[in-house]
Amino acid sequence: MADVTQNTDNPSLIRALLTGRRGRKGFDLADYLTYGFLFLGLFVMFAPVMWLVLSSFKSPSNLNEFPPTMLPETIESVVVEGYANPLPLFEVEMADGETVILAQTRRVGLNAQMIDPDNVEAGPITVPVANATPLRQIHFHIQNYANLLTAQGADLWRYVYNSLFITVVATVITLIMNSMAAFALSKYRFRGSNVALLSILATLMIPATVVLVPTYLIVAQMGLVGNLWGVILPTVATPTGVFLLRQYMLTIPDELIEAARMDHASEWRIFWRIILPLSSPALAVVAIFSILSRWNDFLLPLIVLNRREAFTLQLALNSYQSEFEVRYDLLLAMTTLTALPLALAFIFLQRYITSGIASTGIK
Repeated sequence: MADVTQNTDNPSLIRALLTGRRGRKGFDLADYLTYGFLFLGLFVMFAPVMWLVLSSFKSPSNLNEFPPTMLPETIESVVVEGYANPLPLFEVEMADGETVILAQTRRVGLNAQMIDPDNVEAGPITVPVANATPLRQIHFHIQNYANLLTAQGADLWRYVYNSLFITVVATVITLIMNSMAAFALSKYRFRGSNVALLSILATLMIPATVVLVPTYLIVAQMGLVGNLWGVILPTVATPTGVFLLRQYMLTIPDELIEAARMDHASEWRIFWRIILPLSSPALAVVAIFSILSRWNDFLLPLIVLNRREAFTLQLALNSYQSEFEVRYDLLLAMTTLTALPLALAFIFLQRYITSGIASTGIK
């Protein structure tokens, strides 16, 4: 497994994988189908992400346009003497077929009044809107992010702290709890171990919404409603993490544990100094799954966190949608910032995913 990981990090091998082809003299049908399928998958996976990021830099007027534009664009404008605000520029096809650049002063129904910015003395011209095409230029509206910081202020950093606290603390506790359960189920032989494992895996068939009300009642009885720990404690043990870590720990030789016991090492020392370091690839996979789940969790915080100062970023996103309007400019900017930590976590831990999942026998 180590050799495979090292080979995939070799730049020459990666270059060969990207430029390799089946045909010796050129591309054949299999090559076209393979690369076509790969580029299609790349487009399907990353097109929504690119759309989100680019849309977060669009102005509110650009977001409300139909049909929508892929790139953030704005209509070019010009300052004309006698008008307080800059006037938008349009490319207008005149009755004689000539195309001219005019500035729109106002629009009434299907007609618009325009003037020539280079010849203001000529006066306004009435032009059908169907004959006018706005002049556009790419413009990144970074004011969305500035407005986000202005609108939320200190509350934004409070939401970031709450989300980070829940994600980090829940992930650490999840790794400890799941790894201890997996160690017991993989390295100890006791009556009922298989039943315990099957019981843990059987919980995967129970939808989260089914246990939502009992979970809330337990949290309420513990007095944790409105507290961040009310979101952390109900989700610290995951059956998927227990099963994945157990399958990985089964590959660790029992001789290492027996040798440590002969040296009078305690069970806790064996677990902490031998099992956990050797299980780092599987722990990284469980950590990624936990980070994704905790950071994006919305339903449980929605019913548990009833105080605004305890809101997470996901709950803050919901506040941009009201009965009367949706602030798409702030919503998209906030969504982009919210997705950024997940991308960073995946980038730094992605090299463990293949080796960790493959070692557990999960496809």
